[in-house]
Amino acid sequence: MARFLDDPAQMAPPRTLRQDLSDGSFVLRSPEALQPYARCIGDWLERWAVETPDAPAFAERDAANGNDGWRRLSWRETRRLVGSVAQTLLALNLPEGKPVAILSDNALDHLILMLAALHVGRPVCTVSSAYCRLTKDYSKICNILQMLDPALIYASDATVYAPAIAACRRSSVVVFSKGAESVPGAFGFEMFTRMTEGPAVMVAFDALVPDDHAKYLLTSGSTGHPKVAINTHRMLCANQQMMIQTWRWLQQDKPVLLDWLPWSHTFGGNHNLNMVLANGGTLYIDDGRPMPGLIEKTVRNLREVKPNFFFNVPRGLDMLLPFLEGDLHFAREVLAGLRGVFYAGAALPAASWHRLQAVAAQVREEPLWLTTSWGSTETAPAVTTAHWKLDGAGCIGLPLPGVDLKFIPNGEKLELRVRGVSVFPGYRHAPKLTAAAFDDEGFYKIGDAGLLADPEHPEKGVMFNGRVAEDFKLTSGTWVSVGTLRLKLVSALSPLASDAVITGHDRAEIGALVFLTPAAQALPPDRLHSQVAEALHRLRRDGGGSSQAVGRVLLMTEPASADAGEITDKGYINQRAVLTRRAELVTILYTDPSDERVVLAAH
Repeated sequence: MARFLDDPAQMAPPRTLRQDLSDGSFVLRSPEALQPYARCIGDWLERWAVETPDAPAFAERDAANGNDGWRRLSWRETRRLVGSVAQTLLALNLPEGKPVAILSDNALDHLILMLAALHVGRPVCTVSSAYCRLTKDYSKICNILQMLDPALIYASDATVYAPAIAACRRSSVVVFSKGAESVPGAFGFEMFTRMTEGPAVMVAFDALVPDDHAKYLLTSGSTGHPKVAINTHRMLCANQQMMIQTWRWLQQDKPVLLDWLPWSHTFGGNHNLNMVLANGGTLYIDDGRPMPGLIEKTVRNLREVKPNFFFNVPRGLDMLLPFLEGDLHFAREVLAGLRGVFYAGAALPAASWHRLQAVAAQVREEPLWLTTSWGSTETAPAVTTAHWKLDGAGCIGLPLPGVDLKFIPNGEKLELRVRGVSVFPGYRHAPKLTAAAFDDEGFYKIGDAGLLADPEHPEKGVMFNGRVAEDFKLTSGTWVSVGTLRLKLVSALSPLASDAVITGHDRAEIGALVFLTPAAQALPPDRLHSQVAEALHRLRRDGGGSSQAVGRVLLMTEPASADAGEITDKGYINQRAVLTRRAELVTILYTDPSDERVVLAAH
């Protein structure tokens, strides 16, 4: 494994303290105290604009700008633009207490507006662009804007976003980077960047305190009803200090990232973006996505940028694998200089893990470090990180300095709860939801389950054990752990399945709705069915009892729909949304084995 993992100057050794409680629960915490952290997000920008003013900070694709097609900003240029836009925001005399809402995808204008608002104490809420781009039903975005009541609404292109904004009939100031002249009363963003910064900007900046609201992030879990999670400057700054004390190499080798993960979610917008801000690194905004027709853009960008660390979701890594495996020169360009690859959560199938390690072994001397973390929107986001060599997916690491991770017996599982300086204060304007989110000791009830990889050696880490609410019982009374079984099934069906949703609540047998890969869809039906049936047989033969035996699946060619809430911007399957939307298919799976889409396990 990479040598830096064994160097305590570059990576903190895996250590933890365990406190056993009288009720059978226990708490893990880091033995390392959390060190002082920045007062606010803008402190990072101020620092690097002085210490490394000419270093590259941010870049985005811009075919009209220069030979290489990148628009680049140094830290000095970023700070200058932030000051100009911040001055404009102050000059608008926006109503107090109302946020800036950003409706479009990651971009430099988006970034500058967000940083400018944060610099003068104006909270920002980036909303998934899917609510405007992928639908003509604007009821969801209108409900969100009514809930946020923003002082200012920004979007990149009036052609794309103006219809949705107009449908919502808000009195907010409206700003576009393109096409503002076509919308009565709207401002062009370029005008915001031309104002000269005055002393009022730093007066407002100096007045910020750590517990001021920085961001509002929308989170609904599997319920479909948005909640507005408050993220304070303290939460976000403390969380990056936790990572710096654990990933110690960040202070020696500044992160250079190529990242598409949306800033409307905490992974891309807090974990990754803030890592660059906190450490004076460089972020190239990837205009690619883990989707057919867009993954090729990521491949092109990877060739040019050559990041030193790579963040993605399992779906994104799966879609990159054929390009890496089919072109070892490309694989060497991308993988040889990486410190590691980070996948979100515990959802990387074993087959994908082994394929990544296999292609890395052909192009680099040291094995590739694959790692992960765990947390949520409400925890800023990282609670744990795996900062040592992992032998496979499933381990989510150990608690970071400054947080307590509590394990509470709950049925067949150990429910995880979190307490610490990086945990949110509550949901905006929702005191009942806030009260329900915490227990009597102030632990946030995150809803996930976990267990120790080795109860005798807690320093070996925590294993993710699914969502408490997703698990169900068969009619036999046997509990089914949905999260762990889904990973096993997708790995068993590799390379035929891109994802799966587990079924069987109050039924006698576990089933699944399986999303097929393009390669699977290209196979003759008889061959596809026989391979799937044999994979199900192997899964059953490998043991685990009825709670791990998938007896039947229904093969689906229609991909999961982000517009219908079946898949998030980060590429995750929403189990409940799929089961609700495709309830008819679940009925067919259990009542019509003659349906050509249904495959039973081979006997």
